[in-house]
Amino acid sequence: MKDDRLAAVSRLMKAHMDAAFPGRLRAVEVAGVHLVLLDSTVAGCVGSWLDHGGELGDRWWDVLAGCERELERVIPELSGDEAAYCRRLLEMTVLVLEA
Repeated sequence: MKDDRLAAVSRLMKAHMDAAFPGRLRAVEVAGVHLVLLDSTVAGCVGSWLDHGGELGDRWWDVLAGCERELERVIPELSGDEAAYCRRLLEMTVLVLEA
């Protein structure tokens, strides 16, 4: 089960890293959230989780849980590729938090 979750998150992370950050989101906040910072925070936490074989310290778990709340607030305000980009971030976040 853990290996399946690691593989799923790894696939999502690769897809995320291959995707271009939505250009409009570089210059705006959505629902009070700075998306460039949110993106880098999630990617850093998820990357650390992957690098440590599915382990994430309590501090970083708390940071990622905060990101989950922000993503849930932001996604309804987006559409198209912007929403898809953030939904992938949320999917990775949830998989890591539920591990």
